[in-house]
Formats: sequence, structure tokens, C-alpha cells
Amino acid sequence: MSILTTLKEIEALKEVPDDQLNWLIDNGEILDLEKGDYLFKPGDPIDQLLIMLEGQAVIKIQQGNQFRMVNTLEALSITGYLPYSRADKAFGYAQISKPTKLLTLEKASFREMITQQEDLTTALVHLMSTRIREFTKSQQLDDKMMSLGKLSAGLAHELNNPSAAIVRSAQALSSHLKAVPESFKRIIKTKMTEDQVDLVNKVLFAKMEAGTQSLSMMDRSEKEDDLIDWLDDEAIEDSDDIAENLVEFGIEASDLDEIKDAVGTLELPAVIGWINQMLTTERLVGEIEEASQRINKLVTSIKGYTHMDQAPEKIPTDVHKGLESTLTMLNHKINNTGIKVKREFQSDLEEPSILVSEMNQVWTNLIDNAIDAMETSEVQELTLRTFAEGDHVYVVIGDSGTGIPEEIQDKVFDPFFTTKEVGKGTGLGMEVVHRIVTNQHSGSISFTSEPGKTEFKVCLPINSN
Repeated sequence: MSILTTLKEIEALKEVPDDQLNWLIDNGEILDLEKGDYLFKPGDPIDQLLIMLEGQAVIKIQQGNQFRMVNTLEALSITGYLPYSRADKAFGYAQISKPTKLLTLEKASFREMITQQEDLTTALVHLMSTRIREFTKSQQLDDKMMSLGKLSAGLAHELNNPSAAIVRSAQALSSHLKAVPESFKRIIKTKMTEDQVDLVNKVLFAKMEAGTQSLSMMDRSEKEDDLIDWLDDEAIEDSDDIAENLVEFGIEASDLDEIKDAVGTLELPAVIGWINQMLTTERLVGEIEEASQRINKLVTSIKGYTHMDQAPEKIPTDVHKGLESTLTMLNHKINNTGIKVKREFQSDLEEPSILVSEMNQVWTNLIDNAIDAMETSEVQELTLRTFAEGDHVYVVIGDSGTGIPEEIQDKVFDPFFTTKEVGKGTGLGMEVVHRIVTNQHSGSISFTSEPGKTEFKVCLPINSN
């Protein structure tokens, strides 16, 4: 294929007359670059028009000790210096990822081009305007994603509850342990046989191993009243507090009868006091452990969501982990609305090579929109489905919301288009989703919608490098 034919395949140049394209070819230079070569590096002067006839280059920027991929230059793309451009230095790296053939034009030839090749100049100026608009939208995207406002509020709420529980339980445990020496003094003064001690331990540790009980308010109140009566009959002090603790671990009057028969009336107050101390300690430690696990789960989800411990490169990834991390990040919205989450995950799903953090932004936008779409629906069900076909992995996110009106379906992926109220949507979300899936992952996204059922289907090649 001739260079002229290739140039005419470029969208920005297809209306430029052949004689002006031939001028470009005659005044330009052909360069061949191999995989691993650099087209430019940070600080290099921007003094050439660069037209990629064949091949591919990846544009990266350095952040600390890591590199972040920001774009991919494919065959038939134009970059570098353009007419009237003010850019003078490269801001990132452009590394060749496939053998590449370039047509270059030095900045020194631009004066002649502007004065003599009007159509070519107009096409390149139009291209520059488009590039400026895309760069502006990209900056808006960066600002929006850095704020993550809608997630941070919910995350703060999710973290606040378990952290407050830890503080509260730790303070209660500290106060409780100060009373342990007196209880211990009473228990070591008892004169129980080894068999008596074994029976008390058998009852106590069986209840501790079973853990705390989940009871209705009515059942709990009835059981506490029964135990209070039993403890009062035996002249046990603090019967109200002790009864509440015993019921928490499922200890009933029959268990106390068994202990009383084994240890006798004289030793009973000390034994009951010691059991109460042990159960209180167990309960408080359990509360601290449960709250700590909730925080650990949240931190793990944040780490997986942001992919902050990995270089921002495409790697084979279990998409289920990203979906689960996103659900955790949006858990406050799901719980507040009572939405039922239905998972239909393929168990042996292959792992596509993706930019994890970017794809988590996709899952966030799609799931968040699905939640909002069900705000007024009687049936609220969020469906997440994954499956593989050929060399592609599919992720389907569906909702039982009101659906997308047919008259606006062709605008869903347009920049700045939103159906949300003023202040609730910027119109960048779905355009960003489309950009990440198609531009950065060579995938596709489509949707079907009707009242009661909307599904967005994301298709990702297993190897998009």
C-alpha cells in the first residue's frame, strides 16, 4: 500500500486533495522504529509533525517510581507539532510497542505549508482543536476521579462505626479488667474438687465456644427475667447485669441448676461471679475482633479498588475481585436502599489483562448508576453476571430500575450528557466508561434497556496488551 493511500485512510486527512498530501510526503521523512524505541521522552522538543503509518506506541507519564499509561497511539494517528500549536516540550514517554513506520515533517516546513497548502493546514488545525477538547475533558476526568466524593462520604461512614465500636469496647474492657482481681480472689478461696472445677469449665467453655446468641427482644427479656429471679433466690448480687450477660451466651436456669448441684450453695456466688467475669471478657474481645475485621475488610477493599500497591500496568486480573471491592465501596448506598445483590459469576473465568484501577472506575460508574436507577422501583435487584466467549470476557451489570427512555439512548455515552438532577451528575461518567473500555482496553460496551430491566455489557479481550 502506498503512503498516499495510507494517508487518505486517516479520518482527519481524507478530504485533503492528493497534491497537498503528496507535498507532505515529498517534504517529510519516513522513519522506522522497533519495539522498545522511544518516539519521545519528557523534555524533548516538540518540533515535528508525527503521522503513524503503521505500528503502535504507548504514552506513559512517571509518577514517583512508577509509570502510568495515559494513551495509546495506533496506526493512522497524528501527534507531535501541529500548526499554531503552543506546545514546545513533551510531558511524557512515547515508547514503541509494535514495529512502527512514521511520516515526519519538520517544524521548519510549516511556514510553507500554511501559505501554500490551505486544505492540509485546515485539517491539521481542526485536529489540534479536537485534541485540546479531549485534553480538557481528560483533565476534568482526573479532577473528578481524584475527589471521589461520592465514595469517600460512604467510606467514612463505614469506617466510623467499627472504629467507634473498638474504642468503646476497649474502654469497657479496660474498666472491666480492673475488677478481675477481686473476683479472682474470691474464686481461689473456694474449696472445690477437681471434678467440680471440670464441670464448671465444661458448661462455661461450651457456651463461650458457641458464641453470643441472636434473640428477639421478647425472647431476650423473658430469659433475663427468669435468670434474675433465679439469681435473686440465690442472693447473688448484681443479678440484673449478670443475667443480661448470661443470656447473651445462651446460659439458662437449667445450666445454673447444674452448676449449683455440683459446687454447692456456699461456693455458688464466687463461681457465678467468675463465670460472669469470663463471659464479659469474651464478649468485649469478640466485639473488638468483629469491628477490627470489618475495618480490615474495608482497607483490603480500598487497596484492591485503587490497586495502590501495584504499578499502573495491564496485568491478568480476576474481575470478580474488582466487582466485590466496588460493592464494598458502595455498601452504604446498597444497605440504605435495601437493594438485593444477585451474583452470577462464572467460576473458572479467565483473567483479562486490564488496568485494574481504571476498570474499577468503570464498575463504580455502572453500579452507582444502577443503584440510582432503582431509587423509585418497587423491585430493587442489582445483577452482576460474568462469562467468557472465545478470547473475550464479558461483565454484565443489570438493574430492575425504570429503564433508559428510548429517545435518549443514543446519547448515553455523549460527553456531558446526564439524566440526573443538577448537582448530582456531571455527564462525564458514561463517557469515561466508554473511553476506558474502548480506548484503553480495546474492548466494547453496549446496553439494552426497558422498564424493569437495564443491562450494560462490557466486553474485554483476554489479552489487550
